[in-house]
Amino acid sequence: MLAHFIVALRGAGIPASITEYLTLLRGMKEGVADYSVDDFYHLSRATLVKDERHLDRFDRVFGEVFKGLEPPEGDLARTLPDEWLRKMAEKLLTEEERAAIEAAGGFDKLMELLKQRLAEQKGRHQGGSKWIGTAGTSPFGAHGYNPEGVRIGQEESRHRRAVKVWDRREFRDLDDSVEIGTRNIKLALRRLRRFARQGAATELDLPDTIRSTANNAGSLDLKMVPERHNTVKVLLFLDIGGSMDDWVKISAELFSAARAEFKHLEHFYFHNCPYERLWTNNRRRRESEVSTFEVLRKYGPDYKAVFVGDASMSPYEIIQPGGSVEHWNEEAGSAWMGRLTGHFRRSAWLNPMPEAAWGRTHSIGLVRQLMENRMFPLTLGGIEAMTRELSR
Repeated sequence: MLAHFIVALRGAGIPASITEYLTLLRGMKEGVADYSVDDFYHLSRATLVKDERHLDRFDRVFGEVFKGLEPPEGDLARTLPDEWLRKMAEKLLTEEERAAIEAAGGFDKLMELLKQRLAEQKGRHQGGSKWIGTAGTSPFGAHGYNPEGVRIGQEESRHRRAVKVWDRREFRDLDDSVEIGTRNIKLALRRLRRFARQGAATELDLPDTIRSTANNAGSLDLKMVPERHNTVKVLLFLDIGGSMDDWVKISAELFSAARAEFKHLEHFYFHNCPYERLWTNNRRRRESEVSTFEVLRKYGPDYKAVFVGDASMSPYEIIQPGGSVEHWNEEAGSAWMGRLTGHFRRSAWLNPMPEAAWGRTHSIGLVRQLMENRMFPLTLGGIEAMTRELSR
């Protein structure tokens, strides 16, 4: 890309050779000049000019060839994408600075402050620690940081500290056609199967046919039995979206394996914690709502309930009415978890987060209490332990 520069130098009588040109390219490759025009000027002059008599000629050629390389002062804001400029406004806080930022003082206090800010604020705000805005330490807004806050107008989670999210959130269903990595999960789930012969007699019972034919003096006496089926019934409750985006692959593998192993399998989606409604389709989650009471009425206690999620959420979602990150729930998540685990005689929770990290998240401890410690890691060993628990 510098060939025209070398040609211009030679045209001005400066004897720049191919060897010197290659030396310049090597220096640039090693990062000597980086992205500074001044550094490139000094590097090229040092490698291409061997006689001080040619310095003035070099300066004239350099100015002509690279004229206008640096943008005029003040043009930068017109050439940078808006997204870059917004990112530049975000605060980069150290761990010590984050620890010094105080939470609002509880769920009720946070909701009261939000109501006050909505009534008082009249315009857009950026930075700071009070108003609803961006790139600050206020509990309300986007692209900032606060230990407990309400996320407003931000596409995705960054610090996973939001108590509530003021936005329309759309998630995708898990893929039940995933095959890679599911074979071992299928083998682990097979420990949960129980076979029984039910329905019409459509299968030949060869041992009984031979015995009956022998007892009948050789006259053929066919004996039929119902076909063997896996009688285990499973309900999958799948957490989706938010922090579960990190575990989509392994969740899809589990879902695909379960669909292949169990004839009687039903699944429902929730986000963070089950409440008064669940969803059968997460892409249109508001159009596919199912009442949790309807699930309890329709599916009997003989179903085995398996919850899949990282249980990483604000503790308010579990213990506080109105604590759901997405809507105002009249009853706390613990009340609905109690109804579900009380109705289904056998239930367990699979957590894709590494077990060593469970103790660092308060909400995981609360869920483990609600599940009476029937929480297992989403690993082959964890699935085998879960199947033994559900088969008791």
